[in-house]
Order: sequence, then structure tokens, then C-alpha cells
Amino acid sequence: MGKAAREASRERLRQERQKAEVRARRTKVLAVVGAALAVVLVVVGGGYLVLSHQRAEEQEFANRYESLPEQRVQQDGSVVVAEDGARAPVVEVYADYQCPHCKQFELTSGPTLQRLAAEGEAIVHYRPVSVFAQQPAPLGANSLRGAAAARAAADYGKFVQYNDLLFENQPAEGAEGYSAEQLKEWGAEAGIDDPAFAERVDAESEVVDTFTGGYLDDLVAAAEKELSAERIQEMGLSGLIDWGQENGVDGSFLEGTYVREAIDSTSAVEDRYASGANAFGGTPAVYVNGTLLGNEAYSGNGIQEAVEQAEPGEVDTEPLTAGGSAADASPQPDASP
Repeated sequence: MGKAAREASRERLRQERQKAEVRARRTKVLAVVGAALAVVLVVVGGGYLVLSHQRAEEQEFANRYESLPEQRVQQDGSVVVAEDGARAPVVEVYADYQCPHCKQFELTSGPTLQRLAAEGEAIVHYRPVSVFAQQPAPLGANSLRGAAAARAAADYGKFVQYNDLLFENQPAEGAEGYSAEQLKEWGAEAGIDDPAFAERVDAESEVVDTFTGGYLDDLVAAAEKELSAERIQEMGLSGLIDWGQENGVDGSFLEGTYVREAIDSTSAVEDRYASGANAFGGTPAVYVNGTLLGNEAYSGNGIQEAVEQAEPGEVDTEPLTAGGSAADASPQPDASP
């Protein structure tokens, strides 16, 4: 082979190598792009599946409460759930959102109560209380924040939905929970989109911080200097707050708040069911026409049987307003002491 032929052969080989390198680079680029596209499709597809699942859960949550009758806020902040004109036994439920036994009750018997109310077989009277209000943080603070937020949800006709969310997300005893941010998120999950709800939650949370951040200690210390232990216990927390206001411990920051409502509701049930077989001894306390249930309250069948055996009862409270919004009737609290 002559020199010219060898050079021509080498040139062809060089050109073929260049073409091969170009093809290899193109193949690599396509492979990378394909892999990236596959990742994007997986992410987008996964995101779509997550979003679809989330929407399905939200719809399922909403469907759980479709058949509930109107939730009417009462003048004392409690909530009555019943069909219009229902003549049925009255089931009172006293519960504290930090109480583990209350969570157990709500998970086992709550759905039955909602069904009985929807079918007109029972008038369900939810009466949240705070039996842990005087306990050290975070127990007392969790209890009060939960009760106040549930009361705020009642202003929007979403008490039952919010009540269920609070118990489903109940913090462990001794663990800090029910933060203002969580409480606002659960409001949105329950279907409350009014910014005033979030504002109310923040305001009530500040009231709780003031209450637990020094006020309660000052109140108890002042009372112990002037009153006997028996007298302090007899007064209850509501009476003690009133005493403090008259004796130099300023509790005016509690006026008009849902925190004070929860405290007053606790004192009210302690006074109403003070002694005898129906004495209020803690939460949960479930009464059918004023008769305290025992362990049967922790069973849907037990609740059903107690209602079936009872006569129609009467609600002992009045609606907050005749036709207006509870949110309009309730002032925003001022947390400043």
C-alpha cells in the first residue's frame, strides 16, 4: 500500500472514530435526559398520588359529618347537637382534651353519639371542661388551649369535627402539645377558612400563657395567706379568680375569653353534680338525663342501650343567639394582665 493510500485509510478511520464518539455522546445525553424525565414523572406522579390521597382523606372526613344536625352554641359555651324539635334523651358529655380516658371514650363511643343525634334518637350536649387547669405546664396549658380552640371552632358550626381532631391528635401526658400553629391547622382541616378563627386561637393562646406564666401561682399564693385549704377547695377555680380580683390579684385579662368559659364550665359541673351517686368525679363524665353512666359509656352498645332505656329529656341551657353568629356575639380577648 502506497503512502497516499495509507493516509487515506487513516483519515477514514479518524472520521469513523469521530462519528462513533458523537454517537456515544448523543446516546449518553439521551440516557441522562431519559433518566431525568423518568425521575420527574415519578415525582410528579407520586405527588399526584399523594395529593389525590390527601383530597380523598379530606372528602372522607367531610362525609363523616354530612348527616349531623345543626350544632348550636349555648350561652355557657357548650354545644347541643340535635334534630330540630327532637324529643329524645339528653346525653351530656363532660370531657377534657388532655384526658387520655376522654380520648378513649371519644374513639369508642363518639361515633355512636353522632349517629344517635343524626337519627333523632338522642340530644347530645357537649360540655368541654378543664379539670387540669391548675396543673403545672404543659398539662394545664394543653388542657386550656384545647378547650378554648374547640370553643372557637363552635362559632363556625364545626365543633364536632374539631373535637374529633383534638382527640385524635391528643398530646401524651407530660408532653407539650396543642400549639397555636397546630390548632390553626386543624381548624383548616375541619373546614374553617375564616382568618378570624386563627386570630382567636392566637389570642386565647396568649391568655393561657399569661394564666400559666405567673398569674395562677400568684393567685394561689395570695389565697393561701388569707384562706384555709378547705375554703380554697370549696371556692373552686372560678371562685378563686373572683376572690383574687377583689384582693389585689388582677384577673381581668380573662374577661370575655374562652379560657375563662372553660374554667367556669368546670366549676359549674362540680356544683351541679356535687354529691350522691351522680357526683362529678372527673372526666369523662357522661350523663343520660342527669344519670351518670359507668363503664358502659366506653362502649357504643352501652351508650345505645342507655339511650334506648331513657325517656325524653330537656336541655338545661339556652342557645347563645336566636339566629345570629356566635362569633359576632363573642369579643376578642385581651391577654394583657
